[in-house]
Amino acid sequence: MRLYDILTENERSNISDCDIGIITDDTRKLKKGDIFVAITGRNFDGHSACADMLGKGAAAVVVDHDLGLPQQILTDDTRKMFGILSSRYFGEPTKRLKLIAATGTNGKTTTVNLIKHIMNESGHRCGCIGTAGYDVCGDTIYEAHLTTPYQFDLYSYFREMADNGAEYCVMEASSQALSQSRFVNERFVCGIFTNLTQDHLDWHGTMEAYYQAKKSLFDSCDSAVINTDDSYGKRLYDELKDAGGIKLTALSIYDMTDISACRISLRSGGVTYILADKAQEQAFNISIPMPGEFNVMNSMCAAAACEAAGLPMREAVDALNTSKGVCGRAEVLYDGEYTVICDYAHTEDGLEKTLSSLKPFIKGRLIVVFGAAGERDAGKRPGMGRCVSGYADIAVITSDNPRNEDPQKIIDEVKSGFAGSCEVHCRVDRLEAIKYAVSLARKDDVIALCGKGHEEYQAVGDDYLPFSEHRIIRELCG
Repeated sequence: MRLYDILTENERSNISDCDIGIITDDTRKLKKGDIFVAITGRNFDGHSACADMLGKGAAAVVVDHDLGLPQQILTDDTRKMFGILSSRYFGEPTKRLKLIAATGTNGKTTTVNLIKHIMNESGHRCGCIGTAGYDVCGDTIYEAHLTTPYQFDLYSYFREMADNGAEYCVMEASSQALSQSRFVNERFVCGIFTNLTQDHLDWHGTMEAYYQAKKSLFDSCDSAVINTDDSYGKRLYDELKDAGGIKLTALSIYDMTDISACRISLRSGGVTYILADKAQEQAFNISIPMPGEFNVMNSMCAAAACEAAGLPMREAVDALNTSKGVCGRAEVLYDGEYTVICDYAHTEDGLEKTLSSLKPFIKGRLIVVFGAAGERDAGKRPGMGRCVSGYADIAVITSDNPRNEDPQKIIDEVKSGFAGSCEVHCRVDRLEAIKYAVSLARKDDVIALCGKGHEEYQAVGDDYLPFSEHRIIRELCG
C-alpha cells in the first residue's frame, strides 16, 4: 500500500508518496515504513518522539501542530485522525456493516452477546467486539485484552468481519474508547445504554465526565435503546428527546414504557418474564438460563436493539429464547453437592446485582471469592467490600489483575469496607483462594467466583499470565 492511498488531496500537501507498513502510536512497535501517530497522553506526548520516529524510518508522522519536520500530516485531532486513517487503510470496512453499540457500566457484554446470538439464529451473520473476545465470523475468536480495541486493530477486525460476509457488527463501546475517538465518522443503526454506576473515575475524574463520555455515542446513532430505570438512563432519554433527531425506545422493568417487563419470575437457573412491546401492541414470553433481575433488563435491551435494527420482535424473541447464556456471566461451572458460579462482577453495582440475584435461592452458605483490579479506580474498593459483606456468609478476598500495584494493599483497601458478621479470609494468590473456598464448601453451598468471568489470564506487572477459572474448577471439582 502507498501513503497517497489513504490521504486526501489536501492531506498530501508537502508529503512525498511512499510504500507504508502499519499505523501506530506506539514508539516501541514502529518499524521502517510505518506511520506514527503522535498522541498527547497523561504521561507522554508522542510529539516529542516524532523526530526520532522519522529517524527510524517512519513513512510519516501525524501531528496536531507544526513541528517543522518532513513528512508530517497536520490535523486538528490526532486521535480522530488515527481512526480515520485506520479506516481508510482497511478499505473503510464499516460501509459494508450495520453497526450496533452498547455502552454503560454493567451489562454490555451480556447484551452484545445476546444480540449476536439473536442475529445469528435469525440468519444474519453478526460479528462481535467486546470484553469476551473479538468474533469476526471466521474460524477464530480473538482474545480481548481491551473492551474496545485501539484504532488500527479495531478496523482490522471490522475488515475481517466484512470479508467473512458479516452483515452486522455489535460492539461494546467503552467510555475510554469513546473519549479517545477510537471509532469516528461511523453511523450506528442502534445505540444501547445499559446503566451508569461508579467505575473508571481514575480515567474520567468525575461521574459527570464519565456520563458525558457515554452520552457521546448517541451523537452517531439512528436509534437508541435506553434503560430508563437507571437515573442516568432517564436523564439521557430526556436529553435526547429534547434534542430530537433520534428514534428513542425506553425500557423498564418497573414502569410501563415503550418496552416493559411484567410477571417476572426469578430462579437460581434463570429468569422468565413477559416482554410487552407498546408500539406493536404485543406481548412475548421470555425464558433465559441467566439468573437475576438485571438479566431481564439485559435481554430486553438485546431484543429491543434487534427490533430497532430491523428484525421483527417476534423473530428476535424466538431467537432469544434459544440462548444458552453467556460465558462468564452468572455461569454455572459446577453443580454437585455444592454449586460454583463464575461471574464478571467487578464493581460494587455489579456485585450487588449478581449476589442479590443468587442469595434468595441458596439453601446453604454463600461463599464469595473476589478482588479489585490494580491500577483502576481505587475509590470503589471499600464499597465492593461493603457490598460483599452484606450478602456473603464467607468472603475470600484475593487478587484480580493487580498489574503493578501491591496486591496486599488492594486487599486491605477492599477489606476496609467490610461490616457485619461475614467471615473474612484473605489470600493473595487467586488459585489458593479458589482452592480454599472449595475446601470450605458443604452441601447446598454456593461459591461465587467474581471478577474474572470469561478471562483466561491474570494481569500481573506488565504480563498476562494464563489463568482460567473454568479449567481450575474442572480440575478441582471434576
